[in-house]
Amino acid sequence: MFVEQITLADFRNYISAELQPAREGVTLLQGENGAGKTNLLEAVAYLATLRSFRGAPAALLVRSAQQQAVLRARADRAGRSLLVEAELNLVGRDRFRLNRQPLRRNDDVLGSVLVTVFSPDDIEVVKGGPQLRRDYLDDLLVSLHPKHHAARAELERVLKQRNALLRSANGTLRPNMEGVLDVWDAKLAGAGETVAREREALVLSIRPEVDRAYSRLSTGAAGAAGTVDLSYERSWDGDLLDALHASRAEDVRRAVTSVGPQRDDLVIWVHGLAARTQASQGEQRSVALALRLGGHALVTDRQGTSPVLLLDDVFSELDPGRCVALASCLPDGQTLLTAAGPVPDVLPVVERVQVCAGTVHLSPALSDGGPIERGTA
Repeated sequence: MFVEQITLADFRNYISAELQPAREGVTLLQGENGAGKTNLLEAVAYLATLRSFRGAPAALLVRSAQQQAVLRARADRAGRSLLVEAELNLVGRDRFRLNRQPLRRNDDVLGSVLVTVFSPDDIEVVKGGPQLRRDYLDDLLVSLHPKHHAARAELERVLKQRNALLRSANGTLRPNMEGVLDVWDAKLAGAGETVAREREALVLSIRPEVDRAYSRLSTGAAGAAGTVDLSYERSWDGDLLDALHASRAEDVRRAVTSVGPQRDDLVIWVHGLAARTQASQGEQRSVALALRLGGHALVTDRQGTSPVLLLDDVFSELDPGRCVALASCLPDGQTLLTAAGPVPDVLPVVERVQVCAGTVHLSPALSDGGPIERGTA
């Protein structure tokens, strides 16, 4: 799939802007730090995922002193035209439309536009806490099966209710609470087993893709397999309902649920060593990028169309060898890439766009008549 046009109004530092990226190959967004390059990628990703990949709340996405931001993306998915629109409001609910039709639930837009996002902060997926790795799996599952969003939301809802009951017990579970806790245990066991099974199946599918991506980044060619391995580690053995019953006394004492998929982890090894604690920073960055590229390959295979690849400042933190390897082995399809500095000569750039203080210009090097202003600030 590819995005034909992105239009912004009062989003981040843009009063208004329009971008028409190349349908195939790399559209390179260049400019100084703070110019607004990443904001363009963030807008595309937000329309696909309903959240900022930078972790920003919606209120920060609306330009200062404004009450609303508007995002629109025209896209093509296997010959099917899509128009995705979003209104982000400081007051009232956000609104989304798909092909000009209002959506009963904003979540219904998920799965329409497919994106793969890599940012410098992705190294934390490898070296940070397990929540980031669980989010990586869940986000990838939503790209593969949009209904996974509902399964994850149900798990979060039940877990919130169970933890609220545990807090209200104040360390002592009274008889009238036990029956209520039994109900939430049963609901959590059902929702938790579903999410855990889906994550485990995903890890089995993605392992070879991540290994291949890491090998290409490390060698610039196919490379030998077996350098990266992944495993999903549950926080309990056997049946989750039994585990919840066994941990009940401890959960009441601590006022928190101690077992379940909210405590699980994706464990990553590089050359047989734990990537989180024993890999170098360069290896960790390569693993983080391989996780994204591996997921990208799996979604392309399963969905029959390549997601839009959004690479934010990817070359600034890689050594020269890995920069050339990445530039040489980018997947087919549409790529939007930001850079403040030089990029490898082998990068297959189709269009260069200059971003400066909230304005977007086609680079004169690739246009017929000088800069073409696409937006104003």
